[in-house]
Amino acid sequence: MTPPATPIQGHFLITPADLAWRPSNQMQVPNADILERTKSQLLGARLWRLPPKSANTWHKHVCAEELYFVLEGTGRIRVGDETLTVPKHGSVLVGPESMRQVFNDTDEETLWLIVGAPEQEFGPGEAFDLKRFWPEDPKQLPQELAGAAWPPSA
Repeated sequence: MTPPATPIQGHFLITPADLAWRPSNQMQVPNADILERTKSQLLGARLWRLPPKSANTWHKHVCAEELYFVLEGTGRIRVGDETLTVPKHGSVLVGPESMRQVFNDTDEETLWLIVGAPEQEFGPGEAFDLKRFWPEDPKQLPQELAGAAWPPSA
């Protein structure tokens, strides 16, 4: 059960200068938390820049729905056993229990906007359990990237 969340008051203008780009912990994919400075409790939103021959984690959620929207390039996402090609300005909505992974098997960068809600997926006193998000190896690559070396070694 998710804790009650408080909506923001008023509005926030978020400019490109407000974004702090950094590599993700698991897969080293550059991303920026769009809502980081707003302290939004209801919504999560990130930009993800997938370099050629890269992938994000193979994961699911406890209760959050996620909308995957392609801003630049051609998007590729696997949802369960299905691989989808998402054109520029196309999107995919994925429910919480479906395993999913965005990846890039092209030679051009792909820019995704990923928006999810609710942002908080655990209730008060509920233990955070990574196995609920990553029941399988999160770094496994889709078959389309067979032979690729991702994430990059440090």
